[in-house]
Amino acid sequence: MITTILDNLFAPAPPAGRVAFLKGQPYAHRGLHGNGVLENSPAAFEAAIKLGHGIECDVQAAEDGRAFVFHDYELDRLTERSGPIAGLRAEDIDQIQLRDGHGKIPRLRETLAQIAGRVPVLIEIKSRNRRVGPLCLSVRRALEGYGGKAAIMSFNPLVSAWFRSNAGHVVRGLVVTEEHDRNWRGRLTRHRNLWIAKPDFLAYDIRDLPSRFAASQRTRGLPLVTWTVRSAEQEQTAFRHADEPVYELPQT
Repeated sequence: MITTILDNLFAPAPPAGRVAFLKGQPYAHRGLHGNGVLENSPAAFEAAIKLGHGIECDVQAAEDGRAFVFHDYELDRLTERSGPIAGLRAEDIDQIQLRDGHGKIPRLRETLAQIAGRVPVLIEIKSRNRRVGPLCLSVRRALEGYGGKAAIMSFNPLVSAWFRSNAGHVVRGLVVTEEHDRNWRGRLTRHRNLWIAKPDFLAYDIRDLPSRFAASQRTRGLPLVTWTVRSAEQEQTAFRHADEPVYELPQT
């Protein structure tokens, strides 16, 4: 098929040894949170580590691009502050406390020091525009000297492209969802993003599995993790169509 030929040409699969660490353990989505434990907090990460599970976390950029472990673009849901996190200096973000006594918003370097190589970590870089350089540079610097297994990933294919050009040793992934975009235009967009990103693996929306696009990339040699698995039914889908789940505990 012509798209497979083009995928092999423009986004070749990585050597198996480079991405082997991605398999072998599930990943706790934003750490093992719920039941009083806040997402992307040191407590959530420690809970995942105690189970021997990998960790998926998110990073947002401060005004100067420095990387903080935080999912939302706005502060409102997870802190007592409001407004966009990107409009604040790093020194100001250092003073903001997470809700319910979970400590301050951690810098990525602090989170990596906490994990300390005990489990693999997937770092999702949040970026809504083409200006990815400052945050990517901050993530690269945080990873310098880190002895554990880590990979970056993003919906934005320019993030993976940046790491390919500027930090080729870092394993990189493309996050994919087909939601509202399953027609021929969506299929072309997915292949275009793949060719731009040239990723080592895919992180795929569980709601889209099984997927012909995802299956073809996995067959070519790209590992597939799938998010966000929240039920026994989705767990079975992940088992059949992906290599590892990125999961959340059911809320009680």
